[in-house]
This record gives sequence, C-alpha cells and structure tokens, in this order.
Amino acid sequence: MNVRLCLASVVAAGLAAAPAHADDEGVEKGSLGLGIIIGEPTGVCGKLYLQDDQAVQGALGFTFVTGGFHAHADYVFHPWILEEREAFTLPAYIGPGVRLLQHRAGRGADDDFRIGARAVAGLLFDFKEIPLDVFVEVAGIAEFRFGSNDEAINGFGLALNGGLGARYYF
Repeated sequence: MNVRLCLASVVAAGLAAAPAHADDEGVEKGSLGLGIIIGEPTGVCGKLYLQDDQAVQGALGFTFVTGGFHAHADYVFHPWILEEREAFTLPAYIGPGVRLLQHRAGRGADDDFRIGARAVAGLLFDFKEIPLDVFVEVAGIAEFRFGSNDEAINGFGLALNGGLGARYYF
C-alpha cells in the first residue's frame, strides 16, 4: 500500500511541476514518462526529465534470476546523441543510482535484503511523432547484503542488471 501511495505521489508531482517539451519538429511531450521494463527487473518504470539532457528514472518490479522484489532510481545524463533522424533521436545515457532488493532465496535458504550503488548506461530511442521512448540499458551494482542467518552470504557483492522497456510521456 505504501509503495502505491509513493508512486501516485511521484506521478502527481511530476504532472503538476514538470514542464512539457517539444522535440525538434515533433510532437509536444510531457516531461514524465511511465511504462514497463522487461529483464532484471521486470515491472513498471518511469522517467522525469529535469532538463533536456538530465533526468531521474526508476523502476519497481520483480527479479526472476536472483528472485525477489527490486526497486531502483538513477540520475541520468544524456551527453551524446548518436543519431538524429526525422522520426527519432538516439541519445546514449549514463548515470549513478541506487538499488534495493528484497531477495527471496526459496527452498529453505535464507532470504536477505540488499542495498547498492548502481552505474547505469543505455540507449534511448526517443520518437518525435509520438510521445514514446524505447530504451535498453545495463547497470553494474556494488551492493551490501545483510539479514541472512548464513554469515557467508552477508557482506559486499557485485551484481548486474539489464532491461528493455518503453515509456509513454504525459
């Protein structure tokens, strides 16, 4: 219930505060995009543009490889435009972030909680004629695991996330 309330608050704040922007010769787009992500995690995602080349993005979902509930947020920069076409723009993005994971071990193993720093990089297909983008990204994570009764599992670890998604802008 609290997750839904937080997500609804973020959406309402984004719609109220985020100015609309228009792509070159394209449709006017809002600054808040909501959609889906498939991969690690699989769930819902969002992106809020703060400037044309900076945004906050995040996702809530489930991880099927590691097992559990995943939440992450990133501050991303779009420093390079790799391609500019009539129908779309192809910027690359990079940035730091944070990930939280409630790991569900299953089969009698101990569950644990993980918190970590993310370094994300991706490509964004930003369509000009419709308020939609499609993205592919990968993130390296340096995390701390705790909460397990097995002391060998607790402590520092590394992880990798990747996903493909789409967002519609309001």
